[in-house]
Amino acid sequence: MAVRPVLLLLQYDGGAFAGWQLQPDARTVQGELEAALARLLGRRVPVVGAGRTDSGVHAVGQAAAAPVSERWRTDALVRALNAVLPADVWVESARRMAPGFNPRRDALERSYCYRIGTDAGARAPFRRRHEWAVPGPLDVRALQRAAAALAGTHSFRALSTVGPAREHWRCRVTEALWQAREDAPGLEFWITADRFLHRMVRFLVGTMMDIARGRRPFADLARLLAAEDNRLASPPAPPHGLFLVAVRYPAHLYADRP
Repeated sequence: MAVRPVLLLLQYDGGAFAGWQLQPDARTVQGELEAALARLLGRRVPVVGAGRTDSGVHAVGQAAAAPVSERWRTDALVRALNAVLPADVWVESARRMAPGFNPRRDALERSYCYRIGTDAGARAPFRRRHEWAVPGPLDVRALQRAAAALAGTHSFRALSTVGPAREHWRCRVTEALWQAREDAPGLEFWITADRFLHRMVRFLVGTMMDIARGRRPFADLARLLAAEDNRLASPPAPPHGLFLVAVRYPAHLYADRP
């Protein structure tokens, strides 16, 4: 039967992973997913993810695609994968996609959330794995101003890990805001953009938290958005507070749309 790309919507706890991307001597989300598919399909199946989350980063809406025979109904594939995947990876749903679909290249935008805990309970065993404990006080108004300044298209070269030469370091941010958490004392930073550079969200959060704690002036953010390297940026926030929340694609790429 024909083989068509299937889009998998994933959730995972990144605490025990060396990130998303396959590595020869480390446990990765991509590696676990490819092993599960090989067990079900009897052959190695390459999996492509929408974003390469770092070691310790979590996801509640990671998107990944793999070529799967049409004899597999998507609901049956989800059940079978969840039966063989480890407990810290879960497939929420699967959708058939148009031929040639690539979850990284075809994404319109991605959304991330970073969680901050401001009370003593943020260091408790069941919370410290999924949020950054930052004792107050924090200047919430400064955080909101900083987030508002990120909207639009900017170069984030100075707010990311400088890696191989890129064509450009510009990203178009369509939403950036801080809001109070509903589940515990603290804050959440939400950001949506057409693309993200390596550790960009963590550099942004680290810099904004320094502003909120009075460790650097608000004007530094504009200077960093104009800088050519990250030497003046604050250290990136730790990975365990970061979640990949959603990836959005054009409707016409869904082969099983109504």
